[in-house]
Amino acid sequence: MHKEEAAKRIEKLKEKIKDLNYKYFVLDKSEVKESVRDSLKRDLINLENEFPEFITEDSPTQRVGSTLSGRFRKVKHSTKKKSLSDVFSADEIREWYTRIKKLVNGKIEFVCELKLDGLNITVLYENGVFKRALTRGNGVEGEDVSHSVRTIESIPLSLNEEIDLEASGEVIMPKNSFEKLNKIQVEKGKNEFANPRNAAAGSVRQLDPKIAASRNLDMFFYHIDSKVNEEISSQEGNLKFLKKLGLKVCNKYKRLSSIDEVVKFCESWHEKRDTLGYEIDGIVIKVNDLEQQAKMGNTAKSPRYAIAYKFPALQATSQILDIIFQVGRTGAITPVAVMKPTLVAGSTVSRATLHNEDEINKKDIRIGDTVIIQKAGDVIPEVVEVLKDLRTGKEVKFKFPKICPVCNSKITRNEKESAYRCTNPSCYAIEHASVKHFVSRKGFNIDGLGKKLVEQLMQVGLVQTALDIFLLKREDLMSLDFFMDKKTENLLKSIEASKNINIDHFLFALGIRYLGEQGSYDFAKYLIKHTKKSKKRIKKIKIEKEQEEMFAVEETEGGEEKFSILDMIETAKSFSMEEIINIDGVGEKIGKMLYDWFNAEKNIKELEGLYSVGIILKTLHLESEGKLDKKSFVLTGSLETMTRDQAKDLIKKNGGKIHSTVTKETDFLVAGASAGSKLKKAKELKTKIISENELKKMLG
Repeated sequence: MHKEEAAKRIEKLKEKIKDLNYKYFVLDKSEVKESVRDSLKRDLINLENEFPEFITEDSPTQRVGSTLSGRFRKVKHSTKKKSLSDVFSADEIREWYTRIKKLVNGKIEFVCELKLDGLNITVLYENGVFKRALTRGNGVEGEDVSHSVRTIESIPLSLNEEIDLEASGEVIMPKNSFEKLNKIQVEKGKNEFANPRNAAAGSVRQLDPKIAASRNLDMFFYHIDSKVNEEISSQEGNLKFLKKLGLKVCNKYKRLSSIDEVVKFCESWHEKRDTLGYEIDGIVIKVNDLEQQAKMGNTAKSPRYAIAYKFPALQATSQILDIIFQVGRTGAITPVAVMKPTLVAGSTVSRATLHNEDEINKKDIRIGDTVIIQKAGDVIPEVVEVLKDLRTGKEVKFKFPKICPVCNSKITRNEKESAYRCTNPSCYAIEHASVKHFVSRKGFNIDGLGKKLVEQLMQVGLVQTALDIFLLKREDLMSLDFFMDKKTENLLKSIEASKNINIDHFLFALGIRYLGEQGSYDFAKYLIKHTKKSKKRIKKIKIEKEQEEMFAVEETEGGEEKFSILDMIETAKSFSMEEIINIDGVGEKIGKMLYDWFNAEKNIKELEGLYSVGIILKTLHLESEGKLDKKSFVLTGSLETMTRDQAKDLIKKNGGKIHSTVTKETDFLVAGASAGSKLKKAKELKTKIISENELKKMLG
């Protein structure tokens, strides 16, 4: 970025952050998620680091806290308040540790505390009696909110010892109180509060203390601002002393002896945070030893001995550098934003789907825009909103192409659809995407055959369709770069092993439009059940056609019936469209597509080809109803002892259904670490939320 562009963007970012800070800290309004403010601030910090000549005293990066509202008396803090530096990943935690360990000798011990999402308040006691309560304000001056803070029952008006004390903590609103408050707001025809933090801040800043008293606020203390007891030598000691004085302390803190333990503690709270009765947005990590803290000292804005680890942001901001196009296996052309890399929900994102032309026009997305992004369904990044007040005038409007960006064929758009599609069925991109889908984890899941190798095999002409994968020979693979004996042998073994596949995974791998994981399972189960009911008819067809195994059901020694691909063809072709549509879990859209697919000669030849190379369909997992029969599940977040795909297979094996989104019909949401928007939706719909361990108990 040129200096002139950097200067303009820095000014734009400063204006936007100041505006958001004023609304958030002073007006107690959340225009965007806090993670979006954090993301914009990080962008500003990076630019100021690159162009330090543009740093000004009024930059949001150069001050602590917020502007005073002017409604309350300003009081100077007796000790300057500093804010903690934020980190957003395990790597950043370790980088902080690398820096601080150079500043002191000896082993460093840590105390990790929950980062409460509330309003920072400093309370002063004189001779053990409540004297005053101040907001952090700008770090030098705060607002006197004693009249409302003294109504909070968890804050004692006198301590257990007659001492002078200045202690800081967080005023919070418990979740149940927040829900009750918003219910009252709705009944009175007033706007709801965006979150408990805003509700707590708004309550403290009420001029009438009776309002704060009625809202069941709470406060946890975590810091002693002035030295009061020479015998205390650690942060853990401070917390115990605060508790001894009668001040409420969050007991979820933990003393840890290594940075690896710190990282593990932080990550363990990704999931557990939802079990609390109040909101937290991260973990505060502090050096435990007060003498080491003193030696590490402070920067102009923050202490070096402590940082705030923030949980993975569900939303963040980035800048669109370009818009490119992807052609999927159904020919759908999807516009994709290429962006500056940014951290969202625990991973670095540099691309986001823009869905289709209508969505781009609706949101007025342009190349060069600063946008808010999030992970849709916790997986696929998407653009939520354009921050139009950050535009400089150099943004470029988007134009959708008239031809396929891969094969230059004509593209069309069905009246009932939002997507444009390539009209060339032999388009390289369509064939490429189809093969990648075929070997994906939820399909044939061939170990060692990833997207890059598929691309290489297709580029050299060894693979054109999925069938070609099973025709690969040793000499074919040995001709490729980096393929030696061992790698070739392992891949051929993986391909051979993949030939034994669950029938529902096989159906999914075929890439039939609209047919997802659950639809594949439901259709497969119906296929098996229907074939079993029709054994006599099947044998008759076999005799009439006089073709060996054209339609046969054989018995194995173990008693499991072999259901072949040829059986699938005959059974599926015997269904009317109406019958397929009425299969439980299929429906009209999928049913019509299945009917057309199994009655197309091209697809039948593809299936017969797969049968000829020895693909064996496994059906035993569909035989019994299971413990979760007819119960529907949605999964979100990261599980500890298994992948989400493994959990889905277990649920389906036991008769349960898997859906991708939470609706009123969802019975259970299985929530793991870093659960996202699905968890919020489940709470709104009062869907039962269970952990991985609770799911295991249900499975016995």
